Amino acid sequence: MSYVVGFVAAVPEANKDAYRAHVQDAVAPFKRLGTGRMVEAWGDDVPRGEQTDFYRAVDAREDEAIVYAVYEYADRQTADAADAAMANDLDMEAMMADMPFDATRMIFGGFEVLFDKRRSGETSYIDGSILAVPSEKRDAYVETHSALSEAIFEEGAVRVTDAWGVNVPDGKVTDYRRAVKALPDETVVLSCVEWPDKATRDAAWEKLYRDPRFQSAGGLFDEGRRVWGGFVPILDR
Repeated sequence: MSYVVGFVAAVPEANKDAYRAHVQDAVAPFKRLGTGRMVEAWGDDVPRGEQTDFYRAVDAREDEAIVYAVYEYADRQTADAADAAMANDLDMEAMMADMPFDATRMIFGGFEVLFDKRRSGETSYIDGSILAVPSEKRDAYVETHSALSEAIFEEGAVRVTDAWGVNVPDGKVTDYRRAVKALPDETVVLSCVEWPDKATRDAAWEKLYRDPRFQSAGGLFDEGRRVWGGFVPILDR
């Protein structure tokens, strides 16, 4: 089964160009270690929430933007091997020594893909979500949200991917579980919807929020603790 590693970071707005250059430089060493597609996206429509949000997830400061990134792998074994190899890779060591953001507040984790539905089309906008789902409801979540992805496709999405947290470490400062206030019996889920442009995305959600299929799909998890936002890709390789 395919596998993704997800990252969320707080990057100073003034460092956007430096961050873009930083991730461009990271493409070659990551690809050499087995990484597939690499997507880095800059926060565009990232709301403040009552309980949780992306800003609190990474202790973002007022002058910082949220970056949402997903790196794809053939499977967990490939991702784990790449992670192990990074410790002895000179290119990686040099890159990590000079990062244009505070990596101690970055959250990251590995996720097993539950479903991945796609069709032809370019990605110019991404909706990213983090949520906490009761572990016992995994099958129900897959059944319900795989069906909902069909409704999202009807409104113009080019890809919908949901992935189940299987290697989500606790952090000293921040982590995925704290981001969504996950309970001991809950698993973190990473959800990503890709759109051809922001206008299509905005029009789609206006309709989807009124769609009976969405209105009847509640109850599987606490929607109030979902972390979500809209992002513009600055790297897609």
